[in-house]
Amino acid sequence: MKRRVFLEKCAWSTGVLAASPLMTYGYNPLVVATVMQPNDLKISLAQWSLHRQFQNGTLNADDFAHISIDTYGINAVEYVNGFYKKYGNDERFWANMKARADKAGVNSLLIMVDEEGDLGAAKDKERKKAVENHYKWVNAAKILGCHSIRVNAFGASDRDTFRSTMADGLGRLSDYAAKENINIVIENHGLYSSDAKLITEIIQQVNSPNVGTLPDFGNWCLSAKWGSTKGDCEAAYDIYQGVSEFLPFAKGVSAKSYNFNAEGEHPSIDYHKMLKIVKDFGYKGHIGIEYEGDGPEHEGILQTKALIEKVWNSLD
Repeated sequence: MKRRVFLEKCAWSTGVLAASPLMTYGYNPLVVATVMQPNDLKISLAQWSLHRQFQNGTLNADDFAHISIDTYGINAVEYVNGFYKKYGNDERFWANMKARADKAGVNSLLIMVDEEGDLGAAKDKERKKAVENHYKWVNAAKILGCHSIRVNAFGASDRDTFRSTMADGLGRLSDYAAKENINIVIENHGLYSSDAKLITEIIQQVNSPNVGTLPDFGNWCLSAKWGSTKGDCEAAYDIYQGVSEFLPFAKGVSAKSYNFNAEGEHPSIDYHKMLKIVKDFGYKGHIGIEYEGDGPEHEGILQTKALIEKVWNSLD
């Protein structure tokens, strides 16, 4: 299963709070900020960071919470729905996953949802079906104790049509999710979803407190679906501008990483500049590690974690 077909992103982001997840996460004019932990930094782990090992059977996706805390010392996780397709409607499965995470002392933050149809599809029937396909993941997120599900903003090819159809689909889904106290967050994932100005306009049009963003440091390619900016891209949104424009609506942040140099720095994404934008903004939620490089996933996660901690603690 290819990530491009399944997901090229995830994001480790957001944070779980003891109170209502709908109204207590991230920084949003409509959302109360969380209480910061010592040194202001909260790190989570996106499941996609280990996707190769989950796909080839080296690791069991059901053990993700234990892997995160036991191997990396990270007590907050973000799931990927593609690893649990057959369990979407299985409430007993999700209750068991919740129990496993609780036993490990791990917070379940969100579920990344892919391949459930286009919420901004031009045809109303297709759009309605896509909205309904997401319901089971809202329900699963509620059982897990997550605050959000991450969705993709794909749909009509015409920009103006997309603006109206995406607002419609997003609004319908957010209405359902609000009843379950779950947020709906959009991550930049290519095509129009990586046009931060357009997406934030749509979010403002929907005007629901449980609708927000999951800014990813990568995935700002406007000319390709899934939007990876790891390699060549014909047209890309400025990654620093995009994150800045998404932050007022952010309920999580995804620290995408690809490869590192000998000094442990990230050549293609200036983590010093990016994390300064995030910190200066006053973001209070989790920063999620999402390693997507060519090297061993284990080392990539550790390198990303080390870089985030080094840079964050060096910022004023």
